[in-house]
Amino acid sequence: MFDPFAEAPISQLIGFKVLSASAEDREIGKAVVELEIDSRLNNPMGRVHGGVLAALSDAAMGIAFGRTLDPGQDFSTIDLHIHFMRPVRGRKLIATGELNQRGLRIGFVVCRITDDRGNEVARSSCSCTVLDKM
Repeated sequence: MFDPFAEAPISQLIGFKVLSASAEDREIGKAVVELEIDSRLNNPMGRVHGGVLAALSDAAMGIAFGRTLDPGQDFSTIDLHIHFMRPVRGRKLIATGELNQRGLRIGFVVCRITDDRGNEVARSSCSCTVLDKM
């Protein structure tokens, strides 16, 4: 099934891999996004740049929220908060975005990012607003 949120140009540019979603994941607003790490994503200290973690969490949360939209709806992120818990030097990151609460126009989404050893490296949240497609 084509998932327009998984095929975003930014996903192709950075290398996000959106894992397939079950019907239940789509219904409840859940998305899992993986990112293979290489040195191009590092900061000057040799660790993954925090902006990459923010982009990864934004993608996972956006896909999770986007999957809950009705036909004719679109959305935009209102805010995004991220907490970095440990430096990243691993080979792969896994971001799991999940809808926490949704009303008619506003939704709250959370994300947990782990490394390839299962260590939590960041936690984030965002608010999204539902828009009518033009």
